[in-house]
Amino acid sequence: MYNPDQPNPDQPGGSPRKHMRTIAGHEVLFDREGFLWASGDWNKEIAEALAQESGLASLGEDHWRVICFLREFYDYNGRAPLNRELTKGSSLSLLQIERLFPDGIKRGARRIAGLPNPKNCL
Repeated sequence: MYNPDQPNPDQPGGSPRKHMRTIAGHEVLFDREGFLWASGDWNKEIAEALAQESGLASLGEDHWRVICFLREFYDYNGRAPLNRELTKGSSLSLLQIERLFPDGIKRGARRIAGLPNPKNCL
């Protein structure tokens, strides 16, 4: 059984690559940068909790438009959209999207949408 307090065998002497935490009443695996380990663990309550952790008091209609587009695109294509695909699919400019998510598209929007860590997507 995985123990987040023990070093990961894949990283000798390093910190665990993933850890379990409770968020929005759910036990969920996260990577060490705060991204969901499995996109399928995501739900709207987790998104709202992650948004609050990022400094957003609430998620508005435009936030949800971006989040839903990110998830649908990822589910269909197996990857996150490129910026031009995101702007076209959400009908928002890159500047508008960046303003919506204080941590930006990668660390903000993608993380809140439950997409994998961009560093793990090579």
